[in-house]
Amino acid sequence: MTLDEFRATLRAEAPPSGLSRPLEALWRIANDEWDAAHRLVQSGAGIEGAWVHAHLHRIEGDRSNAAYWYRRAGKPLAEAALDKEWADIAGALLSAQE
Repeated sequence: MTLDEFRATLRAEAPPSGLSRPLEALWRIANDEWDAAHRLVQSGAGIEGAWVHAHLHRIEGDRSNAAYWYRRAGKPLAEAALDKEWADIAGALLSAQE
């Protein structure tokens, strides 16, 4: 699935089946479902989940918690706009699935 195809699914009532937990969390972030997204990546979602988890804490405004999760993901603390970071993460995760 491409990033554009993933974005097109955001208008649906539910995420597409077969998404990884981190990608489903991104879908839920885009649909203002912060708590549901957080539950998906809170534990056991690996490095990709840690990256999405960091993004969630940036959205929340908790930079110190976000920094912890960026370290867990092996990523630098993001400085880009939240929507740009969301697209960068989604694009990377979708590319990894190909």
